[in-house]
Amino acid sequence: MLLSLNLSGNSFVVNANSSLLQIPYSVKELELSFSSVIGHLQKSMLANCPSLEYANLAFNNITGFLPENLFLHIDKLKYLDLSYNNVSGTISEFVCKFRSIDMDEKSMKRVEGFAELSVVAVAITGSRKTKHVITWALDKFVPEGVVYFKLLHVRTLVSIIPTPMGNFIPISQVRDDVAAAYKKEMEWQAAEKLLPYKRMCSQRKVQVEIAQIESDDVVAAITGDIQKHRISTLVIGASSRSIFSRARTLSSNIAERCPPFCTVYAVSKGKLSSIRPADSETNQSFRDDSSDTSSVNSSTNTWCSRTDRTDQGSFAHFRSASLPMQRFQALSTFNLPLLHSRTPSSGVVDPKSPCLEAQASNATNLFSNDLDVSQASSFTSSVAENSLLQHASTSETSTKDQDDVNFELEKLRIELRHIREMYAMAQGEAIDASRKRTCFVVHFPALVQLNELQKRHLEEEIHLKLELLKEEEAKELARLEKKRYEDASREAEIVKECAKREAMERKEAEIQVSRQTKEKENLESILNGNFYQYRQYTWEEIISSTSSFSEDLKIGMGAYGTVYKCSFQHTTAAVKVLHAKEGSRVKQFEQELKILSKIRHPHLLILLGACPEQSCLVYEFMENGSLEDRLFRKDKTPPLLRFDRVRIAWEVASALVFLHNSKPRAIIHRDLKPANILLDRNYVSKIGDVGLSTMVSEDSLLVSTAYKDTAPVGTLCYIDPEYQRTGIVCPKSDVYAFGMVVLQLLTAKPAIALAHKVENAVEDDRLLEVLDPECGTWPIEEAKGLALIALKCTELRRRDRPDLQDEVLPVLEKLKDVAERARDKTLVSAPPPPKHFICPILKEVMSDPCVAADGYTYERRAIEAWLTEKDTSPITELSLPHKHLIRSFALLSAIMEWKQT
Repeated sequence: MLLSLNLSGNSFVVNANSSLLQIPYSVKELELSFSSVIGHLQKSMLANCPSLEYANLAFNNITGFLPENLFLHIDKLKYLDLSYNNVSGTISEFVCKFRSIDMDEKSMKRVEGFAELSVVAVAITGSRKTKHVITWALDKFVPEGVVYFKLLHVRTLVSIIPTPMGNFIPISQVRDDVAAAYKKEMEWQAAEKLLPYKRMCSQRKVQVEIAQIESDDVVAAITGDIQKHRISTLVIGASSRSIFSRARTLSSNIAERCPPFCTVYAVSKGKLSSIRPADSETNQSFRDDSSDTSSVNSSTNTWCSRTDRTDQGSFAHFRSASLPMQRFQALSTFNLPLLHSRTPSSGVVDPKSPCLEAQASNATNLFSNDLDVSQASSFTSSVAENSLLQHASTSETSTKDQDDVNFELEKLRIELRHIREMYAMAQGEAIDASRKRTCFVVHFPALVQLNELQKRHLEEEIHLKLELLKEEEAKELARLEKKRYEDASREAEIVKECAKREAMERKEAEIQVSRQTKEKENLESILNGNFYQYRQYTWEEIISSTSSFSEDLKIGMGAYGTVYKCSFQHTTAAVKVLHAKEGSRVKQFEQELKILSKIRHPHLLILLGACPEQSCLVYEFMENGSLEDRLFRKDKTPPLLRFDRVRIAWEVASALVFLHNSKPRAIIHRDLKPANILLDRNYVSKIGDVGLSTMVSEDSLLVSTAYKDTAPVGTLCYIDPEYQRTGIVCPKSDVYAFGMVVLQLLTAKPAIALAHKVENAVEDDRLLEVLDPECGTWPIEEAKGLALIALKCTELRRRDRPDLQDEVLPVLEKLKDVAERARDKTLVSAPPPPKHFICPILKEVMSDPCVAADGYTYERRAIEAWLTEKDTSPITELSLPHKHLIRSFALLSAIMEWKQT
């Protein structure tokens, strides 16, 4: 395994892919000398030498580049002696790298060349003033060629650590991992704080290193780092607000305690405040110590005289080192002058160089005086023996320790061997010099031509690179132009789309403005009384919606017309077709239609539209039919509860009050009865046929008083006796009919002589006997109060009847509130009905359950209404084989039993 390597090369060419300069892996001691080399030295030359400890390197006349990251493994490096002269390229990073190595006192490093790398240290705090200090330093030293800055930042020693409670505890009382984490966090925060200043240096193409020093003594920390790394220039801030210049004494202390070889600049507000120059003698001595090899390189004496001038004392402090170390030092001591004697100070080989001629002449004279190899060998041996005896005697007299004697003997043997090797080398070099001189003279024209060819090749290579660069620039310009064209096209498309969108938005805005204008005109027409809020249907639409007035869709028929169930645009409605179509009635129908179209009340049937040509009115459809059907339980529907009956009485009264108070003329219904009071799916009541009796009457409605002289119209038992006798109708005519409706709500009996029966029952305290038992148990006071109100409304004379708004409606509202509270209590206490009692269509308890062809049970009226429009199952949505319904008596019995409990 190779441990030590001495490699010397002169006048050779290095190829890019050559592996000649790959140092073996196991080498620990390396002496390397290259001279007159053409080509680039590979940066991986020493990449595979992790065990390298001793290195003596010399580079001279390198026509190529010496890579900056020449060394990759420096962990075990103990000795470095580097000499370089006339090298193309820079090794500043390489030198900085090895200046930063902290070798122990037994190690040595020496770097020589044309110029030492200058390092400028800047003391920073991270405050706002630091920026001015760094800016001044960059403006001062970068133009002078300084490309390496070291930023010094002193942090206070961490002695306490904060707690989440806001307190502080000594660092000695916390765990090591907690303390390490806190210190790392503080270091990271400081690095983040100093990052902008590092960017300032990087922008000026300056290599920068940030050194964070943890110390409580700022002056000692800074001066110690300057002394340790031998930094010759220091810049500090003199501002009073900076940690370094809070007072003048701090900057003065730093300047006073800095090593004498360091120049200290104090900067205040971006300007130089003071300067403490370095001691020239100390600085010069420091420079001289670092340039011993350069002085040796400049010598032109023989190798013997240069050997005598070598600083043998520079290795005195290595006596305690190991034997391999001493061997390597001895090798370096004797080989280094020989290296430098072979490397001229100029990087160009001149055939007429006096140095080259002198060396050739000396070599010729040396070997022309009949001095053969044996004589030279004996001469060398005698010199070595004398030297050996002298050193041995000195060693024996200087120490009595046997180990030291052995060490000195070993050293002298090494020196003797190297003297012989150097003599042989000098002899070979003299012969080589003579041969080279002869060869050079012979081949000088070829060398000149070769030089011209190389120069022309280099120019062509540069020209080719320039052409390639121009081609790349042209391609890049074309790519940019293409991208610019694509961007312009894309922007044009975007502008086009925006213009198109704006046109559409403008058109939509115009349509919206037109619509809003029409709506505004409609509203103005409504305010002016010239707009009628109903839709005009054509006769064809009426016929189509009623399936040509199918008997299956007929809801009912009265004295003035027939009512059909119909559907307009998926909306279920009821259309009433009047029987009479005389000219006077048509005119009166249109007049009443204008009035009814403007009436809106929650408990008045809504007029959806009309067909004036055929005297048809379209109303909203009420699912639960009329109040008369529910009171008398048509189709065996469930009875109305007493709570609903009181609420219906109040709703009818509020609707009548609205009609009587309408402006500019009061509207009198004249045909109020349970058959004209309709119920929706939630049993909310609405009065229908409003004004219809007046419409079909023979007299005009255009009167300015609340009385009207007409022929008696309406239904027997609900007509006001005075109106029937005199033919004069007024709002209290509707009060009489309202009283009869309330009596029927209480008793669920026909209207004939009903007032007389209830009056006798009240007088005889037999009111509970005439009340409807199926609506639930009536509280006697509530039922009696409602009966007395109804009896007052059915007085024979109008003046004896109460006012509907001031007397009847407040009482009914109180009774309604009482009934609703009772209803809420009943609903809370009553258990929910079983799910199989609920109709899947109506979502309520069934009163007449029937089984359809799909096997499910429905409310009869609900499933019949469903089957009139569809032939599929409401649940499975599958086609039904037939539409026959079978009544479920067992389920009906269970429902009735549940209701009673």
